[in-house]
Amino acid sequence: MELNTNFAARIVVHAAELDWIDSPIEGVQRRMLDRIGDEVARATSIVKYAPRSAFSPHVHTGGEEFIVLDGVFSDEHGDFPAGSYIRNPPTSSHTPGSTPGCVIFVKLWQFDPTDRTHVRLQYNKMGTLPDPERTAVRVTPLYEDERETVQIEHWAPGAKLRMKTPEGAEFLVLDGNFTDAADTLNKHSWLRLPMGGELQATAGSKGAKVWVKTRHLRFVAPPSP
Repeated sequence: MELNTNFAARIVVHAAELDWIDSPIEGVQRRMLDRIGDEVARATSIVKYAPRSAFSPHVHTGGEEFIVLDGVFSDEHGDFPAGSYIRNPPTSSHTPGSTPGCVIFVKLWQFDPTDRTHVRLQYNKMGTLPDPERTAVRVTPLYEDERETVQIEHWAPGAKLRMKTPEGAEFLVLDGNFTDAADTLNKHSWLRLPMGGELQATAGSKGAKVWVKTRHLRFVAPPSP
């Protein structure tokens, strides 16, 4: 399967308007945002676990990064409520599931193959820092290395933001909304800007809380089977 694979294009997906698609695991459904591959895929998705659903044990050969949007995600490493940010690097393994049900935003097969860094944070408990270059923005840093920067950004109501993306960027709206070009992005809308792109956003009347990843699209490559 190939979905939104033109990484030189600006892509907007309003995930809340998509139908849920059944995965091979009973009780687990997906809204696909981009994808290269079938069940072994470089993929960005929103995934819903029904109450008491679970995957079988598996290894993340290409790594897994996700945030919990709703409910509680669980595995043998703990219970992770909404507001959790997790990175499971290549070669890591777990048995994921959810007793009450949950919704996660997840990215697969997008790690450096040599990465072995685990991250488990609850960003709703971390507070925010002022952005020295953007007075209308406060930031909760999640992860940074030589390949990428990941953070939660809090945009003040009505804030006007201009941001060049020389190495690409992704944005997922967690709360509130913003406009960019002719699009209004509401909760769970996803925007991917290409290398050399530019964000020209205006936050809505209640502001916007946005997951932001930058500097990573130069490493786009499909997984091996």
